[in-house]
Amino acid sequence: MDIAATDLVLAEWRGAIAWITLNRPAVRNALSVEMMTAIERALAEAADARAVVIAGNGPGFCGGHDLKEMRAHPAAGFQAQLFAQCSRMMQAIANHPAPVIASVHGIATAGGCQLVAACDLAVASEEAKFATSGVNLGLFCSTPGVALARAVPRKAALAMLLTGDFVTASEALAMGLVNRVVPTAELGAATMALAETIAAKERCAIEIGKRTFYRQIEAPLERAYAIASEAMVENMMAPATTAAIDAFITRPRR
Repeated sequence: MDIAATDLVLAEWRGAIAWITLNRPAVRNALSVEMMTAIERALAEAADARAVVIAGNGPGFCGGHDLKEMRAHPAAGFQAQLFAQCSRMMQAIANHPAPVIASVHGIATAGGCQLVAACDLAVASEEAKFATSGVNLGLFCSTPGVALARAVPRKAALAMLLTGDFVTASEALAMGLVNRVVPTAELGAATMALAETIAAKERCAIEIGKRTFYRQIEAPLERAYAIASEAMVENMMAPATTAAIDAFITRPRR
């Protein structure tokens, strides 16, 4: 059953996994205002998913913002609303209760690279390429840099942001932008396998764990441990958790 199928974004349930596909292949799935609205809606309607996948139709994952739309509306007010919407969409990924996995083929540039970096996990095909290429047009990728700098080491992020050069899938793996690189023909299956592995875990543990990870990672050390300790207590109080631990303790030993 469709989640929020539109011409711009196709979304469907694959078991307990929500699969969201960007669907503007002729323009490398450029992030227009309508596209970002559709993505936000699909994420919201996938609130009960055990995992979410974001993929792209056509020759590439996502080429970033729709530059023609941006130039057609040159007023600062439109630009401000555009980037506020983009920032809200990226934060919706971090705030989603389920892990969100990018399934990347072809290019992921500028806002498309930001989308990969904003996802919790990423699987890439061997031919995937990544760049924050706005600087080549005189537009520094400041908003993509927010997600990128939180996904990879600072010097790696700055090298991408300052040069606009492409990095290969293997280079993206080495710097931590993606979790796994697979042959192109295996991308869908490998992404689904990762999603199914996560979906098989206890829901409350995944939801608490994801929320806590992002809260503690930005906090000073002492506060981070306080946040994590509170989460452990919350997790231990969940009936499903206590039942699983009791079953583990009482299982027959070989």
